[in-house]
Amino acid sequence: MCQIKVTAGQVTITATLNDSNTARLIADALPFESSAQLWGDEIYFSAPITTGEDNPQAEVESGAVGYWPPGKALCLFFGQQPYSPVNIVGRIDGDPCVLAAVRDGDAIRVEPA
Repeated sequence: MCQIKVTAGQVTITATLNDSNTARLIADALPFESSAQLWGDEIYFSAPITTGEDNPQAEVESGAVGYWPPGKALCLFFGQQPYSPVNIVGRIDGDPCVLAAVRDGDAIRVEPA
């Protein structure tokens, strides 16, 4: 397992990646930068990996970190369910509700913690 730090606008969180194939691809791609997009209580942003389904989940818990194969995007959940199934790649450490302060278009940096 690998821990990552995500800085989105004025918000910084850490998350612990699991041992899935998709999570390993994300860890190998660190660091990377993107731009936040919002969908309900979800932040998603492009990630520099391409992979298919890896045990995709249509329902996730608040605090889940997922990868959305159709959009090649990393997703941070602090409430609502995904638009479509995602590969679960980890879990946010601490309270995911702090992500509510992130705004559409905020700069995002993902790096090793």
